[in-house]
Amino acid sequence: MPPDRHLGRHMTKPKKNRARHRNPGLPTKEKILEFIKTSDNPAGKREIAKAFGLKGQERVQLKALLRDMADEGLIDGSRSAFHRMGGIPKVTVLKVVDIDDGEPVAIPENWAPDTGTPPPKIVLIEKKGKGQGGHPALRRGDRVLARTEEAGKGWRGFVMKKLPQRVDQMMGVVEIDKSGQGWLAPVEKSVRNSSKIADLGGAEDGQLVYAEAVGRGQRASVKVTEVIGDPLAPKSFSLIAIAKHDIPHIFPDEVIAEAELAAKLPLSEDHREDLRHLPIVAIDPADARDHDDAIWAEPDDAEDNKGGFKALVAIADVSNYVRPGGALDREARKRGNSVYFPDRVVPMLPEVLSADVCSLRQGEDRAAMACHMTIDAKGRIKAWRFTRAIVRIDEVIAYEEAQRRVDEGEAKDNLTNLWACWESLYAAREARDPLNLDLPERRVMLDEKGRITEIAVRERLDAHRVVEDFMIAANVAAAKALEAKAAPVVYRVHEQPSREKIVTLKDYIESIGGKLALGQVITPSLFNRLLKDVADEQEKALLMEAVLRSQTQAYYGPANAGHFGLALGSYAHFTSPIRRYADLLVHRALVDAYKLEQPAPKGKIPDTSGLSDQDRADLGKISDAISKTERRAMEAERDTIDRYVAAWLSSRVGETFETRITGVQSFGFFATILKFGGDGLVPVSTLGNDYFRYDEKAQALVGEKTGDTYTVGDRLELKLAEANPITGALKFEVPGLEGQIEKRGKRPPPKKNDGRGKAEGKAKHQQGKRGRPGNIRHQGKKRGK
Repeated sequence: MPPDRHLGRHMTKPKKNRARHRNPGLPTKEKILEFIKTSDNPAGKREIAKAFGLKGQERVQLKALLRDMADEGLIDGSRSAFHRMGGIPKVTVLKVVDIDDGEPVAIPENWAPDTGTPPPKIVLIEKKGKGQGGHPALRRGDRVLARTEEAGKGWRGFVMKKLPQRVDQMMGVVEIDKSGQGWLAPVEKSVRNSSKIADLGGAEDGQLVYAEAVGRGQRASVKVTEVIGDPLAPKSFSLIAIAKHDIPHIFPDEVIAEAELAAKLPLSEDHREDLRHLPIVAIDPADARDHDDAIWAEPDDAEDNKGGFKALVAIADVSNYVRPGGALDREARKRGNSVYFPDRVVPMLPEVLSADVCSLRQGEDRAAMACHMTIDAKGRIKAWRFTRAIVRIDEVIAYEEAQRRVDEGEAKDNLTNLWACWESLYAAREARDPLNLDLPERRVMLDEKGRITEIAVRERLDAHRVVEDFMIAANVAAAKALEAKAAPVVYRVHEQPSREKIVTLKDYIESIGGKLALGQVITPSLFNRLLKDVADEQEKALLMEAVLRSQTQAYYGPANAGHFGLALGSYAHFTSPIRRYADLLVHRALVDAYKLEQPAPKGKIPDTSGLSDQDRADLGKISDAISKTERRAMEAERDTIDRYVAAWLSSRVGETFETRITGVQSFGFFATILKFGGDGLVPVSTLGNDYFRYDEKAQALVGEKTGDTYTVGDRLELKLAEANPITGALKFEVPGLEGQIEKRGKRPPPKKNDGRGKAEGKAKHQQGKRGRPGNIRHQGKKRGK
């Protein structure tokens, strides 16, 4: 996770001071929230002021109050339209993702919330039929402008107009029915309906294809544009993610040409510090595709730094080759970052740079940006300086091999010194007490043909921590070095949890017998103490899930709000410019701030390697864009791992696994296989003949008759019922309850709209289907361990 500023100083006093001078006639925060929620139109500052009759100075005070509410995480939006934090704007663009019992279900087209918050599903209310002020029936993939409102526990949207179709290709698997009609089966977990294929384009049953939408209304269908092949072939899993998330993966010819020119730039010794005499090492995964960082340390013999160290973090000097304004830079900015899959990498930069010239290879001269640091005996950074250098990596070592040498006493001086310096850095880390969540990472092992050989949780070694803490130190030094020159900084920001999320966490902790006082300063140490005080592993896992859900998502931005997770006040990503555009911008800023420019030969590639005027002007816009590409990459990587896990498990359907419940909803609970991951659903409809109530506060399903309870954090044995490699979806069953689903009978016909909206009609329909609202029939025994 990213570093943070101490939150006791984070805008607390200014909020209280402003509140003290407010007019008592101003509406309360609760009244403003209620107005925003119930207003039929977008509610901005002007509408709120008008609704409460505010004028003159009262409007100025309202502006301060709204700013406070935004700081506290109560509202989001702009002056023209506010909505509750975590909510949806009153008028927004929605994308239809499913058709449920004839009703279009949509999600916000631009949804970038905090970690762990899925986009809300919105039932669309539409006018049907041409010539009556309406439009053709909506179908999956359609875009609409809609007015939204909360309806009970859900959302509904009133379609204002249909928007033009985006020219997006879709991916799916061809299924041909008995009549010979082809259907495109979705490759996404969230999509349940297949699309009719009008033109197979030579595709055969069972093949993975690209397709595009054709026709409208009842004639809507798709046509196949490209046949990929076997959907279960190893290469297909990452291709599905690339297509689903629209990840650019083919470099234009002009970008390749510029990269090849840049790769031929001479490595001049005249303007670079020569560090080739230092035994610098790169410690990376055994299967690393590039090497953009290397480290070195030795004891400092200075009188004023006894017990301290001199340290160096050498980073590939990507800014020398990727200069602002060129085709290469525009493509790197568009991609934002590299995307890593088990079988391939979609790089931010062409291979001639990412895997060759910019990769710090063993025994070869390379251009580097060097961060020199003086570290005292307590692990504090006393001084730093940045230079452009020439390095020659002494050795590239896998994490496991470096750890083995240290453990078995075979380490040379360079590794011994690195570990000694790290002990000081680790002591400083422990003193600031960053957020400590033990989150396992799954690793997919493939053979030479791309077939899965093993899926396991990656072992966490001291070697990983050594590299991580050296990188954190260099990132802090980069941020502080730029601040010292009042230079632009692209910060890595991880804000403290919002008050809304802390209140939710407090309620949850109280539901399990704990206590969290709201009056105290929220710091990572507070969460760490909560976790340390829990001895029972099952309860600790449960609490860890809740703490994780309370955290905000890290992002990039030019304004410093600290890094909460790392408990650092200033933090910028500097150490991975091969795979992150944010780091490249930080390198360019350092080039300008410390006069490290090295012009390129005239007429070949852009002259400057520092920040361009456009970089400076668009820093906020660029930061927002690369924050989105980072989230896109994370989702694509996670989806692909899910598909590999499902493929790995598809031959083990019927086996029982030890799992832990990770999420509970009214429709069932999610569980993860403890040994190697794999998230699956246990639908509440498979739990037999008891009525189950969903306790949202306790995150639990509770049986009315038996008292059987399924709660987040519970460990239990579950049987694998389904494993779909194409979508990555898993389904589990509770052993002993198979086949005990109560027969539902025929589904009653939907009732006509009586003016209360389709959402209410659907709720009544579900009630008739299930027996009573929010409950499912079940018969069983206590299942949690």
